[in-house]
Amino acid sequence: MPMQAHELEELIRAAFPDAEITVQGEDGVHMAAMVIDPSFKGMNRVQQQRAVYAALKGKMDGPNGELHALALTTKAPG
Repeated sequence: MPMQAHELEELIRAAFPDAEITVQGEDGVHMAAMVIDPSFKGMNRVQQQRAVYAALKGKMDGPNGELHALALTTKAPG
C-alpha cells in the first residue's frame, strides 16, 4: 500500500523531533522531503541522508517497499 505524506513525516518526526520537515507528493509513490535538523551539524550529506533513511525503517526497501522514490534534501540549521 502506498505511503501518504503525513505518514512519511511522522516516521521522520519520530527520529528527529526537533527537525523542520517539509514533505511534498501526494501520489504515495514518489515524494520529496526536506529535513533540517540540529543533529546534522558536523555530518556530511551522505551521513545526514543515511540517518533519515534509517528512520524510514525499511519502508523503501525491496520490491514490497511502500515508497518507491524519495527526493531527499537534508541540512543543519543556519
